[in-house]
Amino acid sequence: MSTTAALTIETPAGIVRATAGPRRTDAVVFELHGAMRGSVHVTGTHHPYYWDQFTAVRACLGPVNAFETTAPDDALPRLARSRTGYHGSLTLYPNDYVDYPEVSVYPLSSAAGNEPSPKTTATLTAVLRTCAEAVAQRDDLPLILDASRLREAPGLLRFLAWAAAHAESEAVRCAAESRSADPARKIAVAAWWTAARWLIAHPHPVLLVVLADCYGSLARQIHVLEWKAPYFRDRAAEEKARAGKYRAEVASLRAQQQRGRTRRRGAQAHPGTKEKV
Repeated sequence: MSTTAALTIETPAGIVRATAGPRRTDAVVFELHGAMRGSVHVTGTHHPYYWDQFTAVRACLGPVNAFETTAPDDALPRLARSRTGYHGSLTLYPNDYVDYPEVSVYPLSSAAGNEPSPKTTATLTAVLRTCAEAVAQRDDLPLILDASRLREAPGLLRFLAWAAAHAESEAVRCAAESRSADPARKIAVAAWWTAARWLIAHPHPVLLVVLADCYGSLARQIHVLEWKAPYFRDRAAEEKARAGKYRAEVASLRAQQQRGRTRRRGAQAHPGTKEKV
């Protein structure tokens, strides 16, 4: 796909034309004309569930990556006949992720924090999506995604290390809860039968409350303990699997970082070599 062709976008507010500027290592900035004025910043990012896979494209209203810095109000895009600038972003995912929507829109708002009208929302969304789709079809998309990975990997590695440790801690806690539930249930059942024998021998209203299925009774405690063991056993397995997923993504990101460093060292050793996709 050509990297310089202007896009013509039909929106409820009218025709918007978006012209891509030169690639800025990890991003492309489109200048808007026609029914909208301003710019749209498009960069690569990771999939929100597969943290190590940089396959998504994110478009932000304004000239900068809104997830890293904030554009001044006077630099935000606005409709041609309006002075109101708008914040917001849209992320476009490849359609092979059947378990996740192809597009997600981060809440759109005016610079003052107000929700835009449905017509303005549709206009902003159309512009964001068209710009994102244009970058997703570029020949140099792999270079944009690789540079985006280089930008985001340090923060992602810190987060994933924390998330894996937290999941492992939760797995240990849930396993302990599951193990303790069975002995506690057996003790409660034995106590219930003891109270039942007391009731037969010496009928008393208090014993009826202890034996009945009501809040705070032994019977209710037994019901809780019956589902507690399998519930926390399943939770422990889920948390263990989640920790394993995070650890695998850390290893994957580190391997990708190493490959990126190797490519960059090769490019520095041979400065006459052109950057390749």
